[in-house]
Amino acid sequence: MSLPPDTPQGVADALGYLQYHLQELTERQHVSKNNINTTLAALTMQLQQLVQLVANPSLPAVPNTPPPPVPSPPTSPSPAPTAQRTRPKLSAPPDFSGERHNGCTFLNSCSLYIRLAPEQFHDEQEKILWALTFFKDGRAAKWSENVFRQEADTSVFPILTWGDFKQQFRLHFFPVNAEADAINTLEGTSYHQGGRTVDDYLDNFQTLVSDVGYTDPRTLVVKFRRGLKLGIQNQIATMPYGRPADTDPDAWYRAAWRIDQARLANEAFQSISRSTPSRPTKTVSARPPPMSVVRLPPAPPLPVTPKPVPPTPFMGVPMDVDATRKARSLPLRGCYRCGDANHLVRDCPHRMDVCQLTSEQREELFEDLLALKDAVPIEESSPPKEEEDFA
Repeated sequence: MSLPPDTPQGVADALGYLQYHLQELTERQHVSKNNINTTLAALTMQLQQLVQLVANPSLPAVPNTPPPPVPSPPTSPSPAPTAQRTRPKLSAPPDFSGERHNGCTFLNSCSLYIRLAPEQFHDEQEKILWALTFFKDGRAAKWSENVFRQEADTSVFPILTWGDFKQQFRLHFFPVNAEADAINTLEGTSYHQGGRTVDDYLDNFQTLVSDVGYTDPRTLVVKFRRGLKLGIQNQIATMPYGRPADTDPDAWYRAAWRIDQARLANEAFQSISRSTPSRPTKTVSARPPPMSVVRLPPAPPLPVTPKPVPPTPFMGVPMDVDATRKARSLPLRGCYRCGDANHLVRDCPHRMDVCQLTSEQREELFEDLLALKDAVPIEESSPPKEEEDFA
């Protein structure tokens, strides 16, 4: 059975599988029918022989031969069913708002999706309408509105094929002067590597070269070498051996990539080394042999003699200033200074010895001396003189 050329592959595989099994069942039915006919003929012959034996018992007995075995239909090994091919999970293109620098990326995403899943689109118009569903805002949304407005005015969709859609898309959403912009960029310094990796720099450089259309290998090497970091460019240019030729841009690309990858790996190693503090190694010294320890009997405890408690001095009754003075016994007669009864105070040999005085006596002496010092002598008043009268 012939199928249309635009039949999806999955549908064609399923129809082929069903057709094969239908033919196999038909052959089995034909073989089973032949076996049934053979068995019926053998049973009919045996029945006729039994009827003749009943009618003429003098006939020899008919041997009881079993009917021929029914041959089983030939079973051909059925081929394993063809497993349906599973397609990878496709990612839909991103939403498009009409920026010219994103137009090429969006169109490539749409074309890739259509090539991987052609069975999802029945005709060219479905492809175009599917792509327009991603025109959500910006210039892209306005352009989509204009397309549907033209269809409403003319009752005919203005874009007929997918090729026409791509042509119109490039006209409205691709950079206008991509070649001139790329030339100006390569003539300046904005495309230089700077702080980027070689991978990012190389991708941008190859895009610019493709937009410009440079094909001369020497020109490519000069432009690429000029944009590299000075350290990487010097390492490649001063290689003692294996230096890439100035007419081999691919060799320059690979050399720059290897040096940049080695630099990144070295920076990662140094960062790990700085973050992990080095642990000091412990030096294990040989231990001396253990010495025997002789345990001595514990010394007897020393006798503890209690300290005598000093007697508490009698401080007298509070607010009784003359308590100590009253407690002292004064002699009834004799010296009140040294206490000797053989002489009086005026005859005391210790009267002028301050060291022999008690604290009370010293205080009395000091008070007497201060009183004498403060005393003021009284002047005797003289009688007034009589005035002489010279009259």
